[in-house]
Amino acid sequence: MNIHQLEYILAVDQFKSFSKAADYCHVTQATLSAMVKKLEEQLDIVIFDRKANPIVVTENGKEILVHAQQVVAHANALLASSKAIHSKIEGRVKMGIIPTIASSLMPIILKPILEKYPQLVLEIYEVTTSQLMKNLREGKLDIGILSTPIASNDLETTLLYQEPLHVYGYLDQGRRSIQKEELAKQRIFLLQEGHCLRDQIIQWCDLKKNKHLPTNLLFESNTFDTLLNLVDEFQGMTLLPELYLRNLNDQRQMQVLKMEGNSISREVSLCFYRPYAKWNIVKQFSLDIAQLVNHFLKQDAV
Repeated sequence: MNIHQLEYILAVDQFKSFSKAADYCHVTQATLSAMVKKLEEQLDIVIFDRKANPIVVTENGKEILVHAQQVVAHANALLASSKAIHSKIEGRVKMGIIPTIASSLMPIILKPILEKYPQLVLEIYEVTTSQLMKNLREGKLDIGILSTPIASNDLETTLLYQEPLHVYGYLDQGRRSIQKEELAKQRIFLLQEGHCLRDQIIQWCDLKKNKHLPTNLLFESNTFDTLLNLVDEFQGMTLLPELYLRNLNDQRQMQVLKMEGNSISREVSLCFYRPYAKWNIVKQFSLDIAQLVNHFLKQDAV
């Protein structure tokens, strides 16, 4: 048994034809047929029903194809990993990023990364966390940037940075600070369901169903900009990531409240699917992004 035999059966399954699979694999049909037959004999399993037109996979063959896909993917990852040890960062890289991170992270990292790697073609897609994870598994994305932890056993993450969250809003009597425990009693505007940051804030702040909004208003936003406008209009509160504060004008900077006691932060991580991972990209992007962002976080702290 060898990798080529596994590639052959995957090609037959893909094209439902021995002749088309042979063309795709750049071998003669006789060679491919013989190698597939030999593999079936070694496994003592008939993988394909050759009497059907087009060719179909047998019930036992379906399980063999699942394992073959995994073995070939790991073999390709091993080959790519060995080549990447001394390779440059170049070629096309497809990166997904969730919207609540993209708006503040992209202006920081894009220009430096593209200038550092002129042979790199970077495709960036803003997607939800669930879609990002799905696309990584299907090989439609090479890497993703999202908030962690995530509920997944097959995707791997590497921490890029910890980003503090800050309260933006209005307090009575001109107060400029707030206790974390007070947030549950405030009028809090949140992103709509589906945003991981919303769920994290609800958990961190122990927020219940918000009864402090106007009784005739039900509004949840997809953007921080809209949340800010709602807070300004209704004198409520919201929580913003630290890097996003750089977008605020001087007047709005005055409405950022100091958090007393325990601070709140979120993890931002680079995510990848091991069988399809481009190891040199994962390693170098992790270092570059962490360095660039932490420089800004330290600046903002000062």
